[in-house]
Amino acid sequence: MIKNLKDKVIIGLDEYVTIVDNGKKEEKIIARIDSGAEGSSIDKKLFEKLFLGPIIGSKMIRSASGRKRREVAKIKIRLKGKEILGRFNIADRSRLRYKMLIGHNILIRGFLIDPSIIIRKRE
Repeated sequence: MIKNLKDKVIIGLDEYVTIVDNGKKEEKIIARIDSGAEGSSIDKKLFEKLFLGPIIGSKMIRSASGRKRREVAKIKIRLKGKEILGRFNIADRSRLRYKMLIGHNILIRGFLIDPSIIIRKRE
């Protein structure tokens, strides 16, 4: 566990994330950072487009729209220069602004959120 602030990486409310597919292919997107979300999520179409996977299981997810069972995969990402292999639930995020959500399961690996940092301006 990181105990010193100097060891934390400062990130904003949204950040550039590179999805790394075993070094073969990379895709850079802007992801939403959400410290209130227990887990992380990726859009199903993006997951399929990049041929990510395999599916390692499923998990019951609570969201604003209720409870749903979603498939889960381990995906390698790069956030602010740190490569992380994390669990992401696969969801239809087609109507959402961000195709990836970074939740608590990734943030606990040494990130600190500064809400004044915003890449994609709110409309």
